[in-house]
Amino acid sequence: MSKLKGQVVLITGGARGVGAETARRLVAKGAKVVLVDLDRAPLAALEAELGPANATSIAGDVVELEDMEAAVAHAVSTFGGVDVVMANAGIASYGSVLAVDPETFRRVIDVNVNGVFHTVRAALPALIERKGYVLVVSSLAAYAAGPGLVAYHASKAGAEHFANALAPEVASMGVKVGSAHMSWIDTPLVQDAKKDLSAFRKMLDALPGPLGQTTSVESCADAFVAGIERRARRISVPKWVNAIRWLKPALTTRLGERETARRAAEIVPLMDQEVLALGRSMSARTAGLEEREQSVTTAP
Repeated sequence: MSKLKGQVVLITGGARGVGAETARRLVAKGAKVVLVDLDRAPLAALEAELGPANATSIAGDVVELEDMEAAVAHAVSTFGGVDVVMANAGIASYGSVLAVDPETFRRVIDVNVNGVFHTVRAALPALIERKGYVLVVSSLAAYAAGPGLVAYHASKAGAEHFANALAPEVASMGVKVGSAHMSWIDTPLVQDAKKDLSAFRKMLDALPGPLGQTTSVESCADAFVAGIERRARRISVPKWVNAIRWLKPALTTRLGERETARRAAEIVPLMDQEVLALGRSMSARTAGLEEREQSVTTAP
């Protein structure tokens, strides 16, 4: 019998991509899932697909602590408690420090760092009660920096260190903490960047070995479920990502940064030109969600 049978798992960013696919696999193992996302239509569709006995959903924005408190309260009222929280919601911006829209930069930090804090802060009392598990979804970006994607990389490093600091804080309370670190996954985030920016595609093509390869959402979800089941301290997707963690000190030396700087001299100006032509510093999909959410929250 799976260790996940009967466990209640709350997933932010649960409507699409890795969040949605992980939810499907968790339910297949007997878990119950609570899906949280801004995108109401796919959220409702996934809840219907998984069935009311296995899944419930609630629209919410991770940058609002009240939304996350409401999501946890919904989980407790629906399924009796929370055993696992997967802080998965995340967005990215395009463009160098000189070119990125400052408001977009702030929003990336807000979602990817403050959103993790709000999710965990809201859920901790319920997790302590059940001696549960927190999975903070970080990235390979926490280990190896990428020019032109500064907000995303900075935020994912912040998410990793949040998990590192949280783990000893809650260990004596019986709560375990893990962080997930993925290379490029074939999610809407990566698909949109490839569609919008030839510079992003050039960057992937220029990366050596497996660093530029894209992993399927299904493979990533399999790794997440296995990690959640064993309450893993770190989850690496693919497994070679863990080697980059150990190489991080070397990557930030003058020698280690030389090749990155050489590629950036070509790719970053092109990215900035394309961002200017697009008229936005994030994907159309993410920008549309942000606009819809603002219209809902400001409606009379």
